[in-house]
Amino acid sequence: MRTAQLQRKTAETAVEVSLSLDGAGQALIDTGIGFFDHMLHQVARHGLFDMTIKCKGDLNVDAHHTVEDVGITFGKAFTAALGDKAGIARYGTAITPMDDALTLVALDLSGRPYLGFDVAIPAPSVGQFDTELVEEFFRAFANHAQATIHIRLLAGSNSHHIIESVFKGFGRALDQATCRDHRILGVPSTKKTL
Repeated sequence: MRTAQLQRKTAETAVEVSLSLDGAGQALIDTGIGFFDHMLHQVARHGLFDMTIKCKGDLNVDAHHTVEDVGITFGKAFTAALGDKAGIARYGTAITPMDDALTLVALDLSGRPYLGFDVAIPAPSVGQFDTELVEEFFRAFANHAQATIHIRLLAGSNSHHIIESVFKGFGRALDQATCRDHRILGVPSTKKTL
Protein backbone atom coordinates (compact mmCIF):
# COMPACT_ATOMS: atom_id res chain seq x y z
CA MET A 1 0.00 0.00 0.00
CA ARG A 2 1.56 3.25 -1.16
CA THR A 3 -0.09 5.63 1.26
CA ALA A 4 0.84 8.50 3.55
CA GLN A 5 -0.75 10.77 6.12
CA LEU A 6 0.94 14.00 7.15
CA GLN A 7 0.17 17.07 9.19
CA ARG A 8 1.92 20.44 9.14
CA LYS A 9 1.13 23.16 11.66
CA THR A 10 2.61 26.66 11.70
CA ALA A 11 1.49 30.02 13.04
CA GLU A 12 -0.06 30.63 9.59
CA THR A 13 -1.65 27.30 8.61
CA ALA A 14 -2.72 23.85 9.76
CA VAL A 15 -2.60 21.31 6.93
CA GLU A 16 -3.62 17.65 6.87
CA VAL A 17 -2.94 15.41 3.87
CA SER A 18 -3.95 11.79 3.38
CA LEU A 19 -2.83 10.19 0.11
CA SER A 20 -3.08 6.85 -1.68
CA LEU A 21 -1.13 6.61 -4.93
CA ASP A 22 -3.06 3.52 -6.04
CA GLY A 23 -6.54 4.94 -5.86
CA ALA A 24 -9.46 5.72 -8.15
CA GLY A 25 -9.34 9.52 -8.17
CA GLN A 26 -11.54 10.13 -5.14
CA ALA A 27 -10.84 13.38 -3.28
CA LEU A 28 -12.06 15.41 -0.35
CA ILE A 29 -10.48 18.85 -0.55
CA ASP A 30 -11.11 21.83 1.74
CA THR A 31 -8.54 24.63 1.77
CA GLY A 32 -11.00 27.51 2.04
CA ILE A 33 -10.07 28.59 -1.51
CA GLY A 34 -12.71 27.37 -3.95
CA PHE A 35 -10.72 27.58 -7.17
CA PHE A 36 -7.66 25.94 -5.58
CA ASP A 37 -9.86 23.11 -4.27
CA HIS A 38 -11.19 22.64 -7.82
CA MET A 39 -7.62 22.38 -9.16
CA LEU A 40 -6.54 19.87 -6.51
CA HIS A 41 -9.58 17.76 -7.42
CA GLN A 42 -8.22 17.72 -10.98
CA VAL A 43 -4.90 16.30 -9.76
CA ALA A 44 -6.67 13.51 -7.88
CA ARG A 45 -9.10 12.70 -10.68
CA HIS A 46 -6.60 12.67 -13.54
CA GLY A 47 -3.78 11.13 -11.49
CA LEU A 48 -6.10 8.47 -10.04
CA PHE A 49 -4.96 9.32 -6.52
CA ASP A 50 -7.27 9.07 -3.54
CA MET A 51 -6.59 12.03 -1.30
CA THR A 52 -7.90 14.21 1.45
CA ILE A 53 -6.47 17.69 1.89
CA LYS A 54 -7.68 20.03 4.62
CA CYS A 55 -6.18 23.38 5.47
CA LYS A 56 -7.09 26.15 7.86
CA GLY A 57 -5.01 29.14 6.87
CA ASP A 58 -4.75 32.85 7.50
CA LEU A 59 -6.94 33.73 4.52
CA ASN A 60 -7.66 37.07 6.18
CA VAL A 61 -4.07 37.96 5.16
CA ASP A 62 -4.17 36.31 1.70
CA ALA A 63 -4.05 32.85 0.14
CA HIS A 64 -0.26 32.62 -0.25
CA HIS A 65 0.50 30.76 3.00
CA THR A 66 -2.32 28.28 2.41
CA VAL A 67 -1.34 27.46 -1.18
CA GLU A 68 2.38 27.17 -0.39
CA ASP A 69 1.88 25.07 2.75
CA VAL A 70 -0.50 22.72 0.96
CA GLY A 71 2.19 22.30 -1.72
CA ILE A 72 4.83 21.59 0.94
CA THR A 73 2.69 19.04 2.80
CA PHE A 74 1.41 17.37 -0.38
CA GLY A 75 4.99 17.08 -1.65
CA LYS A 76 6.19 15.49 1.59
CA ALA A 77 3.22 13.10 1.63
CA PHE A 78 3.96 12.14 -1.96
CA THR A 79 7.57 11.28 -1.11
CA ALA A 80 6.47 9.28 1.93
CA ALA A 81 3.90 7.32 -0.10
CA LEU A 82 6.49 6.46 -2.78
CA GLY A 83 8.81 4.86 -0.24
CA ASP A 84 12.06 3.63 -1.81
CA LYS A 85 10.72 4.22 -5.38
CA ALA A 86 11.58 0.65 -6.41
CA GLY A 87 9.88 -0.42 -9.62
CA ILE A 88 8.36 2.96 -10.56
CA ALA A 89 8.51 4.40 -14.06
CA ARG A 90 10.09 7.58 -12.58
CA TYR A 91 9.31 9.86 -15.55
CA GLY A 92 5.97 11.28 -16.63
CA THR A 93 4.93 13.61 -19.44
CA ALA A 94 1.53 14.98 -20.35
CA ILE A 95 0.44 17.36 -23.08
CA THR A 96 -3.05 18.39 -22.06
CA PRO A 97 -5.66 20.38 -23.99
CA MET A 98 -8.38 22.35 -22.25
CA ASP A 99 -10.36 24.19 -24.91
CA ASP A 100 -8.04 27.00 -26.10
CA ALA A 101 -5.28 26.03 -23.65
CA LEU A 102 -2.55 23.48 -24.28
CA THR A 103 0.16 22.77 -21.71
CA LEU A 104 3.12 20.46 -21.29
CA VAL A 105 4.04 18.97 -17.92
CA ALA A 106 7.16 16.79 -17.77
CA LEU A 107 8.54 15.47 -14.50
CA ASP A 108 11.17 13.21 -13.01
CA LEU A 109 10.91 11.78 -9.50
CA SER A 110 14.67 12.11 -9.35
CA GLY A 111 15.36 13.20 -5.79
CA ARG A 112 16.59 16.52 -7.23
CA PRO A 113 14.15 19.43 -6.75
CA TYR A 114 13.75 21.85 -9.64
CA LEU A 115 10.85 23.79 -11.14
CA GLY A 116 10.93 25.23 -14.63
CA PHE A 117 7.69 27.22 -14.96
CA ASP A 118 7.04 28.99 -18.27
CA VAL A 119 3.32 29.74 -18.09
CA ALA A 120 2.09 33.26 -18.76
CA ILE A 121 -1.35 33.54 -17.18
CA PRO A 122 -3.11 36.62 -18.61
CA ALA A 123 -5.41 37.50 -15.69
CA PRO A 124 -4.03 38.41 -12.24
CA SER A 125 -6.84 36.44 -10.59
CA VAL A 126 -9.49 33.84 -11.29
CA GLY A 127 -12.35 34.55 -8.95
CA GLN A 128 -10.66 35.25 -5.61
CA PHE A 129 -7.58 33.17 -6.53
CA ASP A 130 -4.33 35.04 -7.24
CA THR A 131 -2.91 33.37 -10.36
CA GLU A 132 0.73 33.94 -9.36
CA LEU A 133 0.13 31.33 -6.64
CA VAL A 134 0.01 28.56 -9.26
CA GLU A 135 3.80 28.74 -9.57
CA GLU A 136 4.19 28.91 -5.78
CA PHE A 137 2.23 25.67 -5.35
CA PHE A 138 4.35 23.81 -7.89
CA ARG A 139 7.61 25.18 -6.48
CA ALA A 140 6.65 24.05 -2.97
CA PHE A 141 5.67 20.61 -4.27
CA ALA A 142 8.86 20.21 -6.34
CA ASN A 143 11.09 21.19 -3.42
CA HIS A 144 9.43 18.88 -0.91
CA ALA A 145 8.71 15.92 -3.21
CA GLN A 146 12.28 16.33 -4.48
CA ALA A 147 11.05 16.21 -8.06
CA THR A 148 12.20 17.90 -11.25
CA ILE A 149 9.17 19.50 -12.92
CA HIS A 150 8.93 21.46 -16.16
CA ILE A 151 5.66 23.18 -17.03
CA ARG A 152 5.17 25.04 -20.32
CA LEU A 153 2.24 26.85 -21.88
CA LEU A 154 2.01 25.87 -25.55
CA ALA A 155 -1.20 27.76 -26.39
CA GLY A 156 -4.03 29.53 -24.64
CA SER A 157 -5.62 32.82 -23.69
CA ASN A 158 -8.22 31.94 -21.04
CA SER A 159 -6.64 31.99 -17.58
CA HIS A 160 -9.03 29.43 -16.06
CA HIS A 161 -8.43 27.02 -18.94
CA ILE A 162 -4.65 27.46 -18.78
CA ILE A 163 -4.47 26.75 -15.05
CA GLU A 164 -6.85 23.80 -15.26
CA SER A 165 -4.85 22.31 -18.13
CA VAL A 166 -1.69 22.57 -15.99
CA PHE A 167 -3.25 20.84 -12.98
CA LYS A 168 -4.83 18.09 -15.08
CA GLY A 169 -1.52 17.52 -16.85
CA PHE A 170 0.30 17.44 -13.53
CA GLY A 171 -2.01 14.67 -12.31
CA ARG A 172 -1.55 12.70 -15.53
CA ALA A 173 2.25 13.05 -15.47
CA LEU A 174 2.39 12.01 -11.80
CA ASP A 175 0.27 8.96 -12.59
CA GLN A 176 2.73 7.91 -15.32
CA ALA A 177 5.78 8.49 -13.12
CA THR A 178 4.41 6.54 -10.15
CA CYS A 179 3.17 3.54 -12.16
CA ARG A 180 4.94 0.32 -11.37
CA ASP A 181 6.67 -1.50 -14.20
CA HIS A 182 7.36 -5.19 -13.55
CA ARG A 183 10.43 -5.00 -15.83
CA ILE A 184 12.17 -2.51 -13.51
CA LEU A 185 14.19 -4.25 -10.84
CA GLY A 186 14.91 -1.97 -7.88
CA VAL A 187 15.25 1.76 -8.33
CA PRO A 188 15.19 3.10 -11.93
CA SER A 189 18.61 4.75 -11.84
CA THR A 190 22.16 3.72 -12.74
CA LYS A 191 23.15 5.28 -9.42
CA LYS A 192 20.85 2.69 -7.72
CA THR A 193 19.30 5.47 -5.64
CA LEU A 194 16.86 8.32 -6.15
